Amino acid sequence: MLLYFAAPLFSRAERLFNDDLAQCLEAHGFTVFLPQRDGVEKNKPPYDAMAPEERRQALFHLDIQQILACDIFLFVLDGRVPDEGACVELGIAYCQRTLQHSRKLLLGLQTDSRAAFLGSKLNPMIRVPLDGIAPDADTLFDMLQLYQTTGRINVSE
Repeated sequence: MLLYFAAPLFSRAERLFNDDLAQCLEAHGFTVFLPQRDGVEKNKPPYDAMAPEERRQALFHLDIQQILACDIFLFVLDGRVPDEGACVELGIAYCQRTLQHSRKLLLGLQTDSRAAFLGSKLNPMIRVPLDGIAPDADTLFDMLQLYQTTGRINVSE
């Protein structure tokens, strides 16, 4: 199963977290598209020879292609607010699933208790499209294993 890994990736800590989790997912048998590793990076050929606007176009189109191809969309929701690029990616995945009546699984992972406002919940435009949100990696793996074997997840929210 192809998993698209949507997450913030701009700090060293974020990239390390993403790398570690992607490796664990791969060890569990998933094929992971991790944009920071598998996507358009300005220091990797052929992208290093592109002008900035060409690189932005290539990044957008490659990520869209992978979102549309994935079986599972995973959104790491950590931080004070969810990453805005990943929010757009979630919208694309949800729209495709809705319009094509596909079985694409949309999951969130929220290990961070910070929020923009004390006690706030996720914006419904982010929460509603998600089939479930795991509070930690172990719960995420349990959800994914259940989905692999039964085609559904257990949501206890």
